[in-house]
Amino acid sequence: MKSRQEIKSLAKDAMREQRVSAILIPVLVALVGGTAGSLGFFLGLIPVIGWLISLGITFLVMVLSVNVCGSFAMIFRRETVTPGDPFTAIPVNFVRKVGGMYWMSLWIFLWSLLFVIPGVIKSLAYSMTPYILAECPNVTATQALKVSMRMTSGHKLKLFILQLSWIGWAMLVPLTFGILGIVYVFPYMSTTMAGFYVEMRDEAIATGRISSSELA
Repeated sequence: MKSRQEIKSLAKDAMREQRVSAILIPVLVALVGGTAGSLGFFLGLIPVIGWLISLGITFLVMVLSVNVCGSFAMIFRRETVTPGDPFTAIPVNFVRKVGGMYWMSLWIFLWSLLFVIPGVIKSLAYSMTPYILAECPNVTATQALKVSMRMTSGHKLKLFILQLSWIGWAMLVPLTFGILGIVYVFPYMSTTMAGFYVEMRDEAIATGRISSSELA
């Protein structure tokens, strides 16, 4: 597997090739998610119907987050992506994506009850679940977590260090009123994380931890 520095370098190059999509995808999804969230809050005050609508909005945001991961994996692989791709993919395996994200959230919550460290470790172990849900339609919602655990085996410390490496950038974002985050940091982080998924997936297949057929 390539080093963290190599993956970051590849992510920068890939991001530059599709800069518009890399910038607009998280912006558009954030706008839709924020608008839907605000609408859900007010509608949630209406008994039953409002609650159902709020639940539906939550499902929508979950599916969009999965689709964004899939789009950035494509960007890292230098496959053509448009800003509308996460939205056109909403109907694709909708229930499975929601189930997988809920299943992941539930297990992270349960492990977090055993204090912070187990929760952090399991969050890292399950972190590839959205990418698997986006790219592997034959992997079930519950199986996606198990595949993510096998994929991240031996790489959780690398993932943790990668996340720590963004602290400096995160401190600069507020100083630019969020502009730096929109045009560079968030697309860079998203493409790099997708790159780690691609690299870990390829290594897991090459070493036999995962078969290519089960990710079809």
